[in-house]
Amino acid sequence: MGVRKSNDLPGIVARLGPRIHFAHLRNVARETDTIPNSFHEAAHLDGSTDMVALVSALLSEQQRRRQEGRADHEIPFRPDHGQDILSDLQAQAQPGCPAIGRLKGLAELRGIIAALSAMR
Repeated sequence: MGVRKSNDLPGIVARLGPRIHFAHLRNVARETDTIPNSFHEAAHLDGSTDMVALVSALLSEQQRRRQEGRADHEIPFRPDHGQDILSDLQAQAQPGCPAIGRLKGLAELRGIIAALSAMR
């Protein structure tokens, strides 16, 4: 959903949060305004989506659920796609799904969560 510039992803999470049961987090870099929806996959912290704001919105939804006493307050997530780095460059993996690159993305997302949680 981050490809479309007019999509306010944190706002979408705020409005539709109760319906979110799983999050595949990815980032894209929009390439040009002259070709609508032209993009390429980007590292989780480097694309056009404000990943910190998006994760913050997801954490706020989790907190809202926790305050309601819901057993399903946690929203599972995973990094969707990753950059080819290190041994991924030699691996015969499916494009966009490199093991080391996805672990890097997961570490970045966990870093955002840890920082935001410490600030709350």
